[in-house]
Amino acid sequence: MSGRLSGKSALITGSARGIGRAFAEAYVREGATVAIADIDLDRSSRTASEIGSAAYAVKLDVTDQASIDAAICAVEERQGGLDILINNAALFDLAPIVEISRASYDRLFSINVAGTLFMMQAAARSMIAKGQGGKIINMASQAGRRGEGLVAVYCATKAAVISLTQSAGLDLIKHGINVNAIAPGVVDGEHWDGVDALFAKYENRPLGEKKKLVGAEVPFGRMGRAEDLTGMAIFLASADADYIVAQTYNVDGGNWMS
Repeated sequence: MSGRLSGKSALITGSARGIGRAFAEAYVREGATVAIADIDLDRSSRTASEIGSAAYAVKLDVTDQASIDAAICAVEERQGGLDILINNAALFDLAPIVEISRASYDRLFSINVAGTLFMMQAAARSMIAKGQGGKIINMASQAGRRGEGLVAVYCATKAAVISLTQSAGLDLIKHGINVNAIAPGVVDGEHWDGVDALFAKYENRPLGEKKKLVGAEVPFGRMGRAEDLTGMAIFLASADADYIVAQTYNVDGGNWMS
């Protein structure tokens, strides 16, 4: 298949569903072969089979170094190497400062920050060994641009992703590896049912009200959809982005300007 990513080998974390799946589908349409890397192997296998022969399932727990290394090895053995990584796997939680638990803090930083860092590291090592450069795309968030009263830990993890993107981008470009990030705003999907329920609990709102409010506040006029993010993900993985280094792009309908 011809396309902007023709012949490229990609791995997308947390891609059995949601935004990650939308990225995988878009990459396959552009000619890439995609590892659907997810902690839920059964679901990633179903997703891969639904996308088609250019997608395949890989078991991945981004909190486990052995699992990270095994996933990269699986891509190398099947595809001869890795050209593109999207660090999409992430976890959300919220609570007032006085109610944040260490368990929640540790879990979010383990997945959102350490998972991103050590996936970048493993991917970069593989790309350097192959000697053909590569593209790494991290998923940040508008939450990483500023704090929120109830979302301190999640905001902090996404601010860390933006910082890691800058540092890794500056370090790895000498190997021909471009590291950049996408910062979505509020993106509709099944995960937002859980987010809405948490806001309902702590802001004393009826279910569904927070989701309606945040959608109405987006200058574009609605919440984002996973498909709204795929164009940037394709661009940053393509040769058109070869001169772009260590940047985080807002794709949020105008929610944040930087």
